[in-house]
Amino acid sequence: MITCFDIGGSTIKSARARSAGEIEIIDRVATPLDDFDAFAAVIAGRVAADRGRTKGVSISIAGVVDPASGSLKCANIPCLDGRLIEADLERVIGLPVRIANDADCFALAEATSGAGKGHRNVFGVILGTGVGGGLVIDGRIVAGAGGYAGEWGHGKALQTAVGKPPVEVPHFACGCGQSGCVDTIGGARGMEKLHHLLCGEVLSSTEVIDRWRAGEASASRTIDIYLELVSVPLALTLNIIGSSVVPVGGGLSNVPELIEALDREVRGRTLRRAAGPLVVKAALTTEPGLLGAAALGLQEIARV
Repeated sequence: MITCFDIGGSTIKSARARSAGEIEIIDRVATPLDDFDAFAAVIAGRVAADRGRTKGVSISIAGVVDPASGSLKCANIPCLDGRLIEADLERVIGLPVRIANDADCFALAEATSGAGKGHRNVFGVILGTGVGGGLVIDGRIVAGAGGYAGEWGHGKALQTAVGKPPVEVPHFACGCGQSGCVDTIGGARGMEKLHHLLCGEVLSSTEVIDRWRAGEASASRTIDIYLELVSVPLALTLNIIGSSVVPVGGGLSNVPELIEALDREVRGRTLRRAAGPLVVKAALTTEPGLLGAAALGLQEIARV
């Protein structure tokens, strides 16, 4: 058995995992942001309840662990940022600890138990508030140098002349410190920013999508340009990594028409002409972070 956690800037969710794809929820509590001892006590308390049965701890977290140094980059949980987090927690709980980025855990969950099951090369994509991604090959997370493999949302990747007729879309500044990143346009906040630029209206992404579904011209223009901006770098990413399926999670994945349209655009731009859908809605809509953490722990600690 593995004790697994899904940790974000507001909540720590915990569960027990005895096999891949099956978890038993323990609880959810607020994340201690500024006190590492309090944070470690939350983890240790859940482990103590299963002492003698659990083989270790696996964690999905909104941060990136450098595979070389073991240091965690986690801006939204200050008490963890820069720590050798696996080693620090192991000293507290006395059991092995494994940690992976939340998008990587999402991709692993989909590869082992979800829409990517049966595929050797799975690229999991998050289209939520922003954009994320994780790469899984042969059932294992590919972390890459610095732990950033799969982060297709960052780097100057966006076109500036887009659509028919073309319109100029500037390279917006990104929170990563660069500009022109897919993250600035590809998530829900980016769609809202794009619609305001194109149409001068301040609408939520839900309103833009509803108007697009209804056939409204301005919203349709926004979505057409959104799809072109996002599909070009995603298709290029797939040409490079060779994934045969792209499960999509996050809030925008709940719009079937949007995912189907993105799939058509991406398949029209990749070198491999897939006969069936390539970009698909994620199958695991309930606790994918915990399921991914469970899969990680069962692989790395329990060796199931």
